Amino acid sequence: MSEVPFPFPKSPANQSKARSKPATIARGLGWYSLALGAAELLAPNAVARAAGVRTNSALVRLYGLREIACGIGILMSRDPAPYLWARVAGDALDFATLVSASDMDKEESRTHALGAIVNVAGVTALDVHTALSLAKADEAESHVRTQRYVSMYRNRSGFPRAPDAMRGEALRTFDTPRDMRAPDALLPYTHSQFKAAKSA
Repeated sequence: MSEVPFPFPKSPANQSKARSKPATIARGLGWYSLALGAAELLAPNAVARAAGVRTNSALVRLYGLREIACGIGILMSRDPAPYLWARVAGDALDFATLVSASDMDKEESRTHALGAIVNVAGVTALDVHTALSLAKADEAESHVRTQRYVSMYRNRSGFPRAPDAMRGEALRTFDTPRDMRAPDALLPYTHSQFKAAKSA
């Protein structure tokens, strides 16, 4: 049988093009999470004012740690989809915070809060779209690999010849090792039985 090249991709250049675009977007979201998390961690009061919310700095720093954890997960993991869904859950929490803690009495704060809500909505949509695109690309790659294996082995039985032609070959060519033979006293009996089996 002829040798067939190993079907899995051996370098990033051989990766499916369908995955390259969402993977690039995912990396961008990872860096965005790191930048936003660092800002929330180091300047929580400034971030809260920019978002038009009234909340304590400890909560904003906690949100910053969440963003940093998601960003590291997206950038370091081979499958960033779970961390993208974690970002979606964090975005929902951000929505709840913006709605409940926004200072709507002041026009400037109200404008900042509405801008923050629009920003979070856009990023959430991008998170969901990227996670779904990655899942779809992974499913397509898995299907391609399966079909490749099917086409490679569809007509192979594992035998060099047809099964009917191979039947009995082992018995005709087999020579029992000396240490596995019957005792010498039984050799005439076993030898005759073996010859009868070969001639049958």
